[in-house]
Amino acid sequence: MALALGFSILIDGRFVSPAVAQDAAAQPALPDMALGKADAPVTIIEYSSLSCPHCAHFHSDVLPELKKQFIDTGKLRYVQREFPLNDAAFAGSVLARCLDSSRFFAFNDLLFKKMDDWAFKQDALTPLKLYAKQAGLNDAEFNKCLADEDLQKKVLAVRGLGEKQGVRGTPTFFINGKKFDGAPTIEAFAEAMKPYLGTQ
Repeated sequence: MALALGFSILIDGRFVSPAVAQDAAAQPALPDMALGKADAPVTIIEYSSLSCPHCAHFHSDVLPELKKQFIDTGKLRYVQREFPLNDAAFAGSVLARCLDSSRFFAFNDLLFKKMDDWAFKQDALTPLKLYAKQAGLNDAEFNKCLADEDLQKKVLAVRGLGEKQGVRGTPTFFINGKKFDGAPTIEAFAEAMKPYLGTQ
């Protein structure tokens, strides 16, 4: 499925299509990026695309409440996994993984907030370069990151992992390994987590 989307990378301001996806399936996926305690009783995994408006809504409106009510209180571990739906989102995901891990979530939040300014533009490079610079990457690091075929394969491997679990669109959530089919609201998540939190 990933191959059909024709993912490409940005080099010198142009999208090019290296044959990186050919052996992405054989590549180990990247380590999970997570918020919350590793031993929390509930783990929510989100497969998201940086070009997905519904994902952006979740990150701006729902995740902060999940963090306040459940992550910060030790009840929930939240994991964000890459499932890019277009070339720009793929490039954004690769860049996010080049940053220091402490900046991963803040960079993704920035890309979600600024989605209209880059995710569907013919030239996604110029705004992405600006955002990457704000996050600490200089121009040389930016270009080196996007040209890193090993990292590209690993991002695609994360997406492939989602496909094997039945992910067909974004956002898709799993709560303690079980696919969550409700609306991604704070109320729906709280209700779905109840069985794992006892009387809390």
